[in-house]
Amino acid sequence: MSAKPSKNKCYWRICGYDGLIQIFERTVGLGQFNENQIKQLLMTLAAKEGLKHDEIVGAYAKRGTRIANDLLIVHKEFRYRTYWCGDDPHFVASVVDETGKITPNRRLPGEPTT
Repeated sequence: MSAKPSKNKCYWRICGYDGLIQIFERTVGLGQFNENQIKQLLMTLAAKEGLKHDEIVGAYAKRGTRIANDLLIVHKEFRYRTYWCGDDPHFVASVVDETGKITPNRRLPGEPTT
């Protein structure tokens, strides 16, 4: 069940795709997850839906070792606060406004400055 957007608020929209077919969608309040938690969530969803146990082990292995792989690397869109992980299936999380439009990458209210 998705949260219903209300005026002047931002949300995380999390979607999963198998090829071009959407297999998952959930919208939650922005304050429910920070960016690190969203990245971890995307990795978990991608692992659950698309990887074998050995592939998951390799994804968490130390980089450069024989068993390491890049199957759970989280990518970030430069211009928008959008992250994605996985190949097929893959999962995407974007910050959206109350109309569902993806918002430009900017500091959000209540976020610490870096």
